[in-house]
Amino acid sequence: MSYRESQLQHHQLRNDQQNATVAEISIICSESQAMDHVKFTQMKDGDAEDYAFLTEHEIAYTKGTADRLLGALVSLDESLSGYQISRLGHSLQAATRAENDGADIDWIVAALLHDIGDIFAPYNHDEYAASILRPFVREQVTWVVEKHGDFQLAYYGNHVGADPDKRNAYAGHPYFDDCATFCERWDQNSFDPDYTHKPIEHFAPMVRAVFAREPYDPAVIREREREPLVRS
Repeated sequence: MSYRESQLQHHQLRNDQQNATVAEISIICSESQAMDHVKFTQMKDGDAEDYAFLTEHEIAYTKGTADRLLGALVSLDESLSGYQISRLGHSLQAATRAENDGADIDWIVAALLHDIGDIFAPYNHDEYAASILRPFVREQVTWVVEKHGDFQLAYYGNHVGADPDKRNAYAGHPYFDDCATFCERWDQNSFDPDYTHKPIEHFAPMVRAVFAREPYDPAVIREREREPLVRS
């Protein structure tokens, strides 16, 4: 079973469990409205009441994912410095360039969030960002975000003792050219203090729309399907 299939199966199982027990959960929740935390200290000791309580809280919490990410974007200004613009400015430039190129919402949101891992995962920020996006965007987009760090080495690897040709390991991959385009048109050039970018408020509705999707929906993931980065 592939990773994607296992994730879809896991998600479907969770949906089945939630749908099958919705009536039970409603009854249990109504009986335990006074609960403010679970009774157990080990998960194996939890009962139906505990997990109904947690399910209700988990579902409510996921509704705020987009706004937490938008807050994290603002916090990027506390991360790596030294460029002529802030890390938030870089993210906004990348997303603005994507939108100006006529890219779809998946690409725009990915361009906005592609460096979201700079604060907490500076050595694998690309994988960190891809993990956040994976349940909610096209497979093509997730792959590009996950690999963009390797592709970016083409621009500076020779100056820091890294392999500028590291991207060649992915030669022949269906999304190779997409990642090369992402880096060339939206990433490596988005450090320009004279470039006019759109504010974070402009992109907030797009982020909320993407993270309101059903996670791992095959109609969204669209394995092995491609959408162009540049339409205009």
